[in-house]
Amino acid sequence: MIKDIMVHLDGSPEDEIRLEHGQALATPGRAHLIGLFTNQLPDLTVAMPMDGGAAAIQVLTELQDQALKDGDATARRLTERLAGLQVPSELRRFDETFGALSGKVVDQARCSDLFIATRPYGGAGTAVWPDLVEAVLFGSGRALLLVPPGRRRQGPIQSVLVAWNGSREAARALREGLDFIEQAARVVVLVVDPPADAEPYAEVKAHLAHHNVVAEVVTADSRNRSVADVILEEARRISADLVLMGAYGHTRLREQVFGGATRDMLTASESPVLVAH
Repeated sequence: MIKDIMVHLDGSPEDEIRLEHGQALATPGRAHLIGLFTNQLPDLTVAMPMDGGAAAIQVLTELQDQALKDGDATARRLTERLAGLQVPSELRRFDETFGALSGKVVDQARCSDLFIATRPYGGAGTAVWPDLVEAVLFGSGRALLLVPPGRRRQGPIQSVLVAWNGSREAARALREGLDFIEQAARVVVLVVDPPADAEPYAEVKAHLAHHNVVAEVVTADSRNRSVADVILEEARRISADLVLMGAYGHTRLREQVFGGATRDMLTASESPVLVAH
């Protein structure tokens, strides 16, 4: 059961979108909602020129002071907004440079049941905190609910699409998403390019039946399309309120690199996506 919901906040208009989703999920069971405000400070060690003198130091110090003042104003506004949500809530604030923020957020996310953020790619041509999202996904051990930019809460989650391929990552997403699955009116399990010699993944259908979920199993051949395109097409067909999928990727020299299907989904999905690694 989801009892601790952590929502990433950064002072942007997307805060309201993320809070809408967090409030809707927290309200039925009176879950505790944690607003995690990341206030990015200028990195003085990076910005300082090699020959910087007192004047340069003064300018950079003023930039940091202004960032802290702006953060104070945002924190006050967010505190007031959380107080009006009518669910147990709190605001946690981190004033850190870009390089330090992701690690701080990962540490916080490990003690939550769900982390809500904006889908990191494909929004207005710019990425939205991709390093932070990747760090939490690959480093926290928790599921992320990633909301498309500008997508207001549409009401209860009635239709859930599960992208299933039998992998460890897909199993993690299935387990992390059981609360949503059990409450949905319709659950569709999508199997892309299933093996020809067996009923496609009957085990997952039986597993969900043990949770009193009658799931539909749909198979699809990719036919030279990307896996993400197949998932997106099925999500549109059933008007999915939520897509569950495993997140594939690897760590290379501490840089988190998404697999192709994951990156494509987090670029183009019109529905919120619950991902787990």
